[in-house]
Parts: sequence; structure tokens; C-alpha cells
Amino acid sequence: QVQLVESGGGLVQPGGSLRLSCAASGSIFSVNTMGWYRQAPGKERELVARITSGGSTNYADSVKGRFTISRGSAKITVYLQMNSLKPEDTAVYYCNGIFGVAGKYDMYWGKGTPVTVSS
Repeated sequence: QVQLVESGGGLVQPGGSLRLSCAASGSIFSVNTMGWYRQAPGKERELVARITSGGSTNYADSVKGRFTISRGSAKITVYLQMNSLKPEDTAVYYCNGIFGVAGKYDMYWGKGTPVTVSS
């Protein structure tokens, strides 16, 4: 199977920056899309950003111009650079990916890393 491990969350003041990292491991033969989702207290999980194996990206309107998603050279690591953070960005951020394992593609999730934006 595939394990996704996130890191980089924490407490930051409004206007600050954080960089989230997610590394995949396991018997992966192919990597498709990877991305970041977030879930704030009392709200549904929502897409933040995703990147395809070809490098195409898309972002939630609420983070466009502030967040940047990228992948490592091995394409099993994904990053989320978050700038100009706002209190409404406070949430648990989850890494997500579609990976080929044992001849089929499935979606996998990390356990999440909390981000708190507060003064």
C-alpha cells in the first residue's frame, strides 16, 4: 500500500508563510495526481490545490495568488507554499494522491497536519 506523511504545519501569524511537505512511500509503480485538501472545524473537506503528473495545476479560488503547489523531482513528494496566510486558512491540511499499486490506481490520504493562523 501507499503511505502519505505530511509535515510543516503549525501556528503562524496573519500575513505569514508556511511550507507543507508530503512524501509518499510504498510499492508505487506510477503516480498520477497529487494534491492538498483542507478541513476547517465544522466544515466539509475542500480542495486547496492539485498537480498532475504532467505538472498542470489548479487551485481553489480562495488561495489563488497566495499558495503554490509543486512536486519533487521524484514526483512522489508534493509541497504547498502558503503565503499571505489569513485566519480563514486555519484548518487541517491533508495530502492526497492517486497512485498505481499492484496493477491498479487508487486514491490515498495522509493523516493531516494542522495549520493555525492567528495573532
